[in-house]
Amino acid sequence: MKNEQKQVRIRLQISYRYGMMIRGEFMKKLIKQYLLFLIGLFIASMGVAFSTKAGLGTSPVASVPYSVSLVSDVFSFGGWLNLLSVIQIAVQVILLRSRCKPLEIIIQTVLAFVYGYLTNLSCFIIRDIQVSSYREQLLYMLLGCVILAFGIWLQLMGRVAMLPGEAMNRAISEVTGKRYENIKIAFDIFYIAVSAVICLVFLGRLEGVREGSIVAAVAVGSIIKLYGFLYRKIRKKCGV
Repeated sequence: MKNEQKQVRIRLQISYRYGMMIRGEFMKKLIKQYLLFLIGLFIASMGVAFSTKAGLGTSPVASVPYSVSLVSDVFSFGGWLNLLSVIQIAVQVILLRSRCKPLEIIIQTVLAFVYGYLTNLSCFIIRDIQVSSYREQLLYMLLGCVILAFGIWLQLMGRVAMLPGEAMNRAISEVTGKRYENIKIAFDIFYIAVSAVICLVFLGRLEGVREGSIVAAVAVGSIIKLYGFLYRKIRKKCGV
């Protein structure tokens, strides 16, 4: 009887230690994923900042809040970006309904406000960069597209959360069965059209959107595809 009790205690101890080990590994993996996501978030905000600095129109997803910030000073650029995020979250809730995960929505809401502040911070960091020629404008615009796409790709690789805009694209993709990248390109074009209307109606000229916005609308989604292709190719070559 004593031997049986001893064996039961040993099994319980082994089971407990194994459970703690598994839990520890899970927490390490989760921390790494969120760290990767937050790095991607900051990089994406830098992409938006460089696109704005170029003066050829900001990135599509930021073009609407940027245009509104030129018309109204109720909120800053980042503040209007936060408001757009709230609308994008609401669209997800309406589309997914019972499939909508409350915890994910809460995380998205928090991250959306973090992203808004990071965007303001990124614009502040590069505030002293001077753009003196159209060639430099093109350079910073393309640099912004590459950086923004890399930031979004890192967020997707994190697999823990997404910004409201990207999560809304994913929700529409799930509901319609269309590819995520194609949904993104379509909405980027939509954002540009809305921004153009706002600028023309209230300012009488295009400010938030120009040729750079159009390039970004097509390029960012395509560059994300390229990053994914190169990553898979490298993993395959390394035998991972």
